[in-house]
Amino acid sequence: MNGLVLGGTNSGVGKTIATLAVGTALEDAGIAVQPAKAGPDFIDPSHHEQVFDRPSRTLDCWLEGTDGLRRNYHRGEGDICLVEGVMGLYDGDGSSTAMVAEALDLPVVLVVDASAGMESVAATALGFQRYAAEAGRDIEVAGVIAQRCHGGRHEDGIREALPNELAYLGRIPPGGDLEIPDRHLGLEMGEEAGLTADQLQTASEHIHVEAIQEVATPAAEPATTDEQPAQRDARVAVAQDEAFCFAYPATIERLRSRADVVTFAPTTDAELPICDGVYLPGGYPELYAESLESSGALDDLADRATAGVPILGECGGLMALCEQLRTTDGAEYEMSGVLPAEVQMHDRYQALDHVELAAQRDTLTACRGEHRRGHEFHYSSLTVDSDAEFAFEMVRGDGITEEQDGLTEHKTLGTYCHLHPESGAFDSFIEVLCDESG
Repeated sequence: MNGLVLGGTNSGVGKTIATLAVGTALEDAGIAVQPAKAGPDFIDPSHHEQVFDRPSRTLDCWLEGTDGLRRNYHRGEGDICLVEGVMGLYDGDGSSTAMVAEALDLPVVLVVDASAGMESVAATALGFQRYAAEAGRDIEVAGVIAQRCHGGRHEDGIREALPNELAYLGRIPPGGDLEIPDRHLGLEMGEEAGLTADQLQTASEHIHVEAIQEVATPAAEPATTDEQPAQRDARVAVAQDEAFCFAYPATIERLRSRADVVTFAPTTDAELPICDGVYLPGGYPELYAESLESSGALDDLADRATAGVPILGECGGLMALCEQLRTTDGAEYEMSGVLPAEVQMHDRYQALDHVELAAQRDTLTACRGEHRRGHEFHYSSLTVDSDAEFAFEMVRGDGITEEQDGLTEHKTLGTYCHLHPESGAFDSFIEVLCDESG
């Protein structure tokens, strides 16, 4: 499967719109698109899946390592993989867009804001291309897409100013309707604020499909084979609704390959399915706190936790496992009460980083002494009881409190850290379930 990376000059330049526009143009030409996202984001991939009806591959050097990243890429399907970048092309020490392009040996198409420039757009793109060589980065900036660019003289000026080694791959016209609304943690989810078919057609009309195909190249292969661990006799209940929507497709794929997976909706379901363990991914429990407060499924979850059923909660899942959630306007809602902590929402994010955890004891996602790499991004903080116990020390990142993460009670683990299955965390989780049900 050929691919290319859509990198930006900076955050907010319109990489998501560009990815959707290029993909729409390709699919209109009968070319199947496999979307992917550089970095640990959950929200942009939801827009990819909404448009292309195919799960977006998460590609992050820190979370997966080079080999894991390549394996995850090659699990995709399609004719061309479009990898949407994160932030500016070279930004980020854990896993920048440039690092992902290097790991996959894919060319970069630079998305440049052309709203207030012509020849300067070419100068900007040339600077990004030449910086790669100056900085010793093994990437090729192969072409340019002009974002917010009018036609006629505006487009001609940009195209004519580009040197021969930078292909002009088209433009996306300006327009306020080609915007996706923001909220905390990023854009709104794809099913909430996806662009209409007409909007995507408008955005894609001036993309040069043949030139895009010429730029795309095969990606580097992993050094190790993609061998999945054996299926085990276990049943996992995975929370999946508007409040718990931050699960990597690869995580659900790994769980399904190893166990029987059943989903449930904590915001509406009266009870928790019969299962050997529960996974509560991240999401927006604060937006659905009233429904969660009266949730029969969360009440059932508390009973199962007390009975010793292993439960893993990440970020939003951690919040739902706590005793109480307080919103920024002072409203208070009772949560499941499994973990001895209270949640406070804030107007500003409290942590944003790639993280590394060191296990201080055997727990659901790691054995004592093992390290796990992940990602944290949250607008909440926790106040924990004085006798609270933690499973992890932070090697990098903030965690829950005092450089610790992994709040534990019974056989429940709650963490601010989002983990990818390439870390081995979910294989460890399945093995614990089998030992418990044993």
